[in-house]
Amino acid sequence: MSHTRLEEMIRVDHAGEHGAVRIYEGQLAVFDKIPGLEKTAELVHHMAEQEQEHLDHFDGLIVARNIRPTAFGPLWNAAGFALGAVTALMGEKAAMACTAAVETEIDAHYAAQLDELADGTAGEDEALRAAIEKFRADEAEHKATAFEHGAEQAPGYEVMSQIIRFGCRVAIRASEKI
Repeated sequence: MSHTRLEEMIRVDHAGEHGAVRIYEGQLAVFDKIPGLEKTAELVHHMAEQEQEHLDHFDGLIVARNIRPTAFGPLWNAAGFALGAVTALMGEKAAMACTAAVETEIDAHYAAQLDELADGTAGEDEALRAAIEKFRADEAEHKATAFEHGAEQAPGYEVMSQIIRFGCRVAIRASEKI
């Protein structure tokens, strides 16, 4: 695997984890202020803490390996927060639908990266593979939690899910290269 490809992986994962943190910050900006939603806020806080751990890891890799972050950072920053806030304003189930959609795409993205890293040519980056495996497991937990808390019961779930998933795929492709 080329050095450039490893840089792309780290850049896009850094961008994705930053976006996830911002989505949860947007949701918490709503849920932390509405009485009666303390349990939902607690659930989102837990997922946000895990995403922050992931971001911290990729922040470190970006610096240690001198990798340029995506130029789309400011856009993902605003878009992530807005997506989180809007879905939270739509209700708890819509926020969970957002989480389920995002984590569905991230799971597929991380699975593809793990396949690429496992092809035998990236043995020098076992630490990256191990981190991605752990983060993928956390993301799968978030997706399961979202479904357990009514993601599929959100009004317009299928349409909302497809739009969010499409946005994630676009952000992934753009952040790898730019």
